[in-house]
Amino acid sequence: MTNNEYKYGGVLMTKPYYHKDKAILVHADTFEFLSKMKPESMDMIFADPPYFLSNGGISNSGGQVVSVDKGDWDKIETLEEKHEFNRKWIQLAKKVLKPNGTIWISGSFHNIYSVGMALEQEGFKILNNITWQKTNPAPNLSCRYFTHSTETILWARKNDKNARHYYNYDLMKELNNGKQMKDVWTGSLTKQSEKWAGKHPTQKPEYLLERIILASTQKGDYILDPFVGSGTTGVVAKRLGRKFIGIDAEKDYLKIAKLRLENETKEIL
Repeated sequence: MTNNEYKYGGVLMTKPYYHKDKAILVHADTFEFLSKMKPESMDMIFADPPYFLSNGGISNSGGQVVSVDKGDWDKIETLEEKHEFNRKWIQLAKKVLKPNGTIWISGSFHNIYSVGMALEQEGFKILNNITWQKTNPAPNLSCRYFTHSTETILWARKNDKNARHYYNYDLMKELNNGKQMKDVWTGSLTKQSEKWAGKHPTQKPEYLLERIILASTQKGDYILDPFVGSGTTGVVAKRLGRKFIGIDAEKDYLKIAKLRLENETKEIL
């Protein structure tokens, strides 16, 4: 094994972009890396896949008109291609998920219906349909639609009668003032204080990942994010004592994730 190679799960591959304190960032094509990972090695997967919104339209950011185009990674030609993309990565993700593990996938109406069908087609059972209600959504500029103020997060496990997924019911009830937590979660968009390391168009707020990770994993569990972006999943996973692997093909986003993970290391030392 050379200095540029690294062994993970018995597979020899290029050395990770970042590896420290049980957190790994990998600069790679998600499909290629998932296909090399050790089967049934992850306790939980959180994925925020492309929404495929980059169609030349406009949106609102901080009161200004901006393009919705995020990059080539967010573009696709047909509905069939979009669904094929979702089925392919979900199929690969299933192979690396432990028998009792769970997967969370976030999305807007632009892609979540394809994701939901792909989950069922690839042998998953959807456990919950979480509605994330944003308290401060961007206004609708056209004034021809209702303001888009929600996203959906699907929670699923393998459709196996013997599967026993982990759910920290007691903690979720405690966090909800002694009442069963419902599937509508209300909170703000990502705070500016969490964007200090750089700009990412779909950065999720830390409180959202904190709830997801606390609800479905235990300390020491392995968490995978196949579209890691700015690294929110990894930051929160490290903070809560979980092991983490994040994959992204965009090096500019990995730079942001690395800075955030290093900052989190400093905070917990």
